[in-house]
Amino acid sequence: MAAAPSMAAAIAASMPTPQSAPTPAAPSYEAIPASMSKAIDIEADISLTSVQLDGLVVSKIIKHSREAQGANAHGLLLGLDLDGTLEVSNSFPLPHHFNEDDDKSIKGVAKYQASMLRSLKEVQADDSVVGFYQATTLGSFFSQALVETQAIHQDRLRHGGVVVVHDISQTARGNASFRAFRLTKAFLDAYKRNNFSTDSLIEHRLTFSSIVEEIPLRIRTNALMSSFIETLSSSSPSPLADGSPSTASSTAALPPSYSVLNLGGSGVTRNLEQIVEALDAYKTEEGNLGYLQRQIAREKARAETYVNKRKEENATRVAQGLAPLPEENVSRMFKIPPEPSRLESMLLLGRIGAYGKSLEETSSAGLVKMYAAKAGTAVSKTLGTTPPAEHRLEWRAKVT
Repeated sequence: MAAAPSMAAAIAASMPTPQSAPTPAAPSYEAIPASMSKAIDIEADISLTSVQLDGLVVSKIIKHSREAQGANAHGLLLGLDLDGTLEVSNSFPLPHHFNEDDDKSIKGVAKYQASMLRSLKEVQADDSVVGFYQATTLGSFFSQALVETQAIHQDRLRHGGVVVVHDISQTARGNASFRAFRLTKAFLDAYKRNNFSTDSLIEHRLTFSSIVEEIPLRIRTNALMSSFIETLSSSSPSPLADGSPSTASSTAALPPSYSVLNLGGSGVTRNLEQIVEALDAYKTEEGNLGYLQRQIAREKARAETYVNKRKEENATRVAQGLAPLPEENVSRMFKIPPEPSRLESMLLLGRIGAYGKSLEETSSAGLVKMYAAKAGTAVSKTLGTTPPAEHRLEWRAKVT
């Protein structure tokens, strides 16, 4: 029975395949203006240097990430590559699949994707897939599913496409985090060969830090969105003529945020928990690899012992004037397992590195806030304005 196709393969099957265009006639000035001849990259000769996200795409990704459960939010990016810049003008989310082996769920996602692309084409909107986005927490986005999907995109799309990673934990602290990545050529070559043995990693000089390369990303907003954000953040007079002074002005939809006053202790605790879990998973993976390596060494030793014994027997038979025994296929007699892949170990190391960087950023900011809170407590005591007892206990607990 054939195994169910993976989610990345189903998504790739529903993507528009690059069709070979008929041989064009001699170019005319009416078809391609001279002013645009250098910007229009028909043969994909201009290398990709940057990614540009429209404000609409940013708001869609943030909205989808908030509504989805955890880091399950992912979807496709639509746009155009122009003069070395990948301009992402639209996006749409993909439904989350809970079971990778559920054939109906995978086909449903592929059908939904094809229907969305067809609908966008009917209304003359951008329907060219240029990559996908993935929500993540604490900066860690390395996974088998992301690598598999990105590898298919880089094989099917003109410029290889990109994956835009949105960090939910950073956005919750008021810093919208968007980063663009693509797989390196060395990693993609090893992935196509499906060879992540020790020799292959040495040959391609691969480590967890060379799996992906980051592409500069910038966000573009139009005047309409800027005006809308300004109306949300500015005060407006109350329509009530006899309103009280407290209701004379309202700050509309955006409430005041006190997240900057949070010392960030809970975030550090969660980050440490994620690091411990990733280290445990890496230790387990290394234990499995060590067991397989020992099994391979035992089988190789048995095969070498058999070969040496057969050589000694043949030498003895030749010395006695007898015909040597025929050579046998050792690979059929001894089932030597192939060298295990170290891809999962590399991904786990990348996950640990991402958690470590996130911990460094969170703890450094939290440490500054703790010192500021401690200094504020000292100043209040000097001025004789001692805070209430419950506040003193809370500050002392957070500082210590």
